Amino acid sequence: MAHDVRTTGGGALDRELAGLDALELGGSGAPRRVLQRTWSAVWPITAATLIALLAWQAVVWSGWKDPWVLPGPTDTLPVLKDQLTTSRFWDAVGLTMRRAVIGYALAVAIGLVIGGLVSQSRILRRAFGSLITGLQTMPSIAWFPLAIMLFQLTESAILFVVVLGAAPSIANGLIAGVDYMPPILLRAGKVMGLRGLNLYRHLIMPASLPSFVAGLKQGWAFAWRSLMAGELLVIIGNTTSLGVLLASAREFNNTAEMISYMIVILVIGIVIDQLFGVADRSLRSRWGLDQE
Repeated sequence: MAHDVRTTGGGALDRELAGLDALELGGSGAPRRVLQRTWSAVWPITAATLIALLAWQAVVWSGWKDPWVLPGPTDTLPVLKDQLTTSRFWDAVGLTMRRAVIGYALAVAIGLVIGGLVSQSRILRRAFGSLITGLQTMPSIAWFPLAIMLFQLTESAILFVVVLGAAPSIANGLIAGVDYMPPILLRAGKVMGLRGLNLYRHLIMPASLPSFVAGLKQGWAFAWRSLMAGELLVIIGNTTSLGVLLASAREFNNTAEMISYMIVILVIGIVIDQLFGVADRSLRSRWGLDQE
């Protein structure tokens, strides 16, 4: 009998120790999973970058253009490295990003209001639905002659086009999210007494969030392209932005410096896209759609 008790007690102790070992292994595996996820996110970008650099160098080696017209990575990357050490460069990046943030924030606010109104009114949908889509497909650069006429060579001219370029995409993202929301959710919300802003805050916005985030991402892409076009066309005195640096390098036929600025513009776009990707993955994980 005593032997059975000792055996039973020993078995319980063994199970407890095994549970502690499992917890310890699970805790030590968490950093490994973080490293694996980081590596899985980094290596495709790294591989794509190396392939792009090799393709670029191959074009240079082919002799298609003279090296002073199309310099290779070995000539351009040192120039980029030198630019990263100058205060003028970082002042230009700061001005460009400030314009991007202000213009994009205005576009989000306007797109949210327009999308919310149009999505809830059949009359507004028929009146302005096609117009919003038309504005979304219209090239942003086509707005600059009007913007310059209205605001001259000022910050307002640039922000005007940035907002017009981004707001329609954001509005359409919200409209699409509302369109694909199950009607039963709206009926349930109204039965629970949700009306007006509370209906949007607690029901419509959470339900339409996936499409809205996609609209925000597309709106940023339009805003960034509109901003770069604006900085090339609207040169404001005593200001230095990425567009101004790019135009100045072109005027002086400094191709290596010009390409270095183009690389910076590309990298900023990729970084912002990755931030939207993090938000999208977090949203999918919250909704139980993450396949990992």
